[in-house]
Amino acid sequence: MPSFINKSFTLPRGQVIKNRICKAAMTERIAKGNNLAHQGHVNLYERWADGDIGILLTGNIQIDRRNIEGPANVVIDSENYKEQLDSLRAWSRAGTKNNTQLWMQISHAGRQTPGEINSSPFAPSNIGLKIPGKNYGTPIPMTDEDILDVIDRFVFTAKIARETGFTGVQFHSAHGYLLSEFLSPDINNRTDAWGGSVENRARIHLEIINKCRKEVGEDFPISVKLNSADFQKGGFSPDESIQVAQMLENAGVDIIEISGGTYEQPKLIGVDDLTINPKRSEQRKESTIAREAYFLEYAKDITKAVSLPLMVTGGFRTREGIEDALQSNVCQIVGIGRPLCADPYCVKKMIAGELEVLPSFEKTLSLGPSILSPSSPFTIIKVINAFGGMAWFYQQIKNMAKGLMPNHKQKLFNAFRADMKADKLAIKDYLDNN
Repeated sequence: MPSFINKSFTLPRGQVIKNRICKAAMTERIAKGNNLAHQGHVNLYERWADGDIGILLTGNIQIDRRNIEGPANVVIDSENYKEQLDSLRAWSRAGTKNNTQLWMQISHAGRQTPGEINSSPFAPSNIGLKIPGKNYGTPIPMTDEDILDVIDRFVFTAKIARETGFTGVQFHSAHGYLLSEFLSPDINNRTDAWGGSVENRARIHLEIINKCRKEVGEDFPISVKLNSADFQKGGFSPDESIQVAQMLENAGVDIIEISGGTYEQPKLIGVDDLTINPKRSEQRKESTIAREAYFLEYAKDITKAVSLPLMVTGGFRTREGIEDALQSNVCQIVGIGRPLCADPYCVKKMIAGELEVLPSFEKTLSLGPSILSPSSPFTIIKVINAFGGMAWFYQQIKNMAKGLMPNHKQKLFNAFRADMKADKLAIKDYLDNN
């Protein structure tokens, strides 16, 4: 059977992707000072660009420093963009080496802004996160003026992306951030033109895309990361996801990435429920859990309703699984995340036939003597593993930003402590600069 992984793909507006693999967006949290890009981003993306990947997606470039996912996010706004133009251009030069596409993921954290950064973040409504032990504030419902400002900020950042050499953008409307909050009826209880019907809840997306297209031109890829579902009762449903995908296609989006979950229901990292009321959770079908790719089943339903390309991210680990997904034409691009933190060249090795299975959580982490089995049936152990694992991968991103290779000998708990320390320093740095 011929390989689909290394087959080029042409987007609807003519841009050619050299192969079918995208480095999925993973928040880097390495910005410095006034939330600025710097040489660390250059080092990191140069490493990945040497890994023979078709598209590199950045992680969580924020549009409003008052509402960010983490204290060391890069922020691009009218206040700081001029002082980081050179760094952004250096970043784009590194990330577009070897005929690689570099797309900027643009986001607003909404109610998922950490409380240390903002105890009253903007959101569609005043419904806060229900995660015990986590510090998130009570959201302020956005006014019409606030919403129009956010639309302009998304468009402004996309314009800067194009001007500094990035080859596309992705608007983040998944995982419980602001745009996906607008889509979710259990979070967005507005009764005005921005709430109620799915058409109203998707309005902010269409406004952003239409204004962005006028600014960046017809030849610049615009992508949207869309939840297949929130996996919460009363939340954004698979049927609504299909409707929104159709709206995005009509608005001129080039490709949709299918994902799912929120901070309360983080299916994307393999944890089922973090809310104080687990009855709100919607369980995935056993057939979905058994599949290698978490969201492939939902993509199959969406692809019946739209003709634009789809990307699916989450859970892909084997050449066979990736080839099957691409050959079936359920998706045209496969997103790979964590394995590229463990080995930035693993996709290149798979394309060359040197690797059949990408690095996985269990095989990569050097846990040492521990009760924390990755296959533990206990939810609390799963949660510790999941977030400890995230910390380990964050540390590998930071290693590569320093010009180093991933450290496979780093223990999970050491990575967790190092990440907690880095977060505290980043919050102090953020507060000192804002």
